[in-house]
Amino acid sequence: MAAAELTGREKAAILLITLGAEDSAAVFRHLKEDEIESITLEIANINSVMPETKDKVVEEFYQLCLAQQYITEGGIAYARQILEKALGEARALEVISKLTVSLQVRPFDFVRKTEASQVLNFIQNEHPQTIALILSYLRPKQAADVLSQLGADKQAEVAKRIANMGSTSPDVIKEVEKALEKKLSTLMTEEYMDVGGVDYVVDILNSIDRATEKHIMETLENEDVELAEEIRKKMFVFEDILSLDNRSIQTVLRHDIDNKELAIALKGASEEVQNVIFSNMSKRLAAMIKEDMEYMGPVRRSDVDDAQQKIVNVIRRLQDTGEIIVSRGGGDEIIV
Repeated sequence: MAAAELTGREKAAILLITLGAEDSAAVFRHLKEDEIESITLEIANINSVMPETKDKVVEEFYQLCLAQQYITEGGIAYARQILEKALGEARALEVISKLTVSLQVRPFDFVRKTEASQVLNFIQNEHPQTIALILSYLRPKQAADVLSQLGADKQAEVAKRIANMGSTSPDVIKEVEKALEKKLSTLMTEEYMDVGGVDYVVDILNSIDRATEKHIMETLENEDVELAEEIRKKMFVFEDILSLDNRSIQTVLRHDIDNKELAIALKGASEEVQNVIFSNMSKRLAAMIKEDMEYMGPVRRSDVDDAQQKIVNVIRRLQDTGEIIVSRGGGDEIIV
């Protein structure tokens, strides 16, 4: 069958066959369960593929990737201009059309391409609700960087407004974006766009430094106990290692956990957490780490937080890949 006659699912199957098992497995990790099932079925039904068909499918995929890259770098007009020079007007239009869904440019897209420090200069004097709206459209890590640099008096207020934000009218979005002297994409067609929410606050807090996270959570607990509890239930912090079973803890300890970092992390942990960690490693290794903790002397709280965060990041990564299951429940200090 010619490449032009293939369905999208058939093309995806041929592409994955061409990529090979290892790369295809990496792609599958980003697909939904029903997508994996349907594409796997297509792969199973393919007995052979003509070389020219395979080449055309790979070439089409490559062109789509290039188009997406051009859009990211300079927008739709730029992408179309470059593609027209390379492929001709008709083919360029065809490639652009296939990316219609992904071309729905998000509001504040220009902010997403800006350094956090520059974003801060844009918005630090704005009303907390305006800041919350803008941060809701940023990547969690970028939003976390901006939030951590806001004044302490605004951090919790902005986090609370993001959590309580539901659907926002395009007119409001346009007004805020216009105030930042940028235009809202003409491709936005939805009457309302869902932004913010508790899950998004959790994403931000999971990316932010521990000192800022603690400040925000402590403030929220004083101002809105129910919201703080809802956020905390969805978060995972170092102390939540206690909620992991022994097998999961052992899996974590086997994945790129530096013994020196672990000693620093445990230096500031509760005795209960220390005991759980030590009980899931060899007696010899436990003795070595205890000795390191004893002889390292006083440790800055920021160093402890950084070490603990690295381990938490490993736990979250293992959770994302399904290797462990996390059951979620709920100035520098010196750790001597």
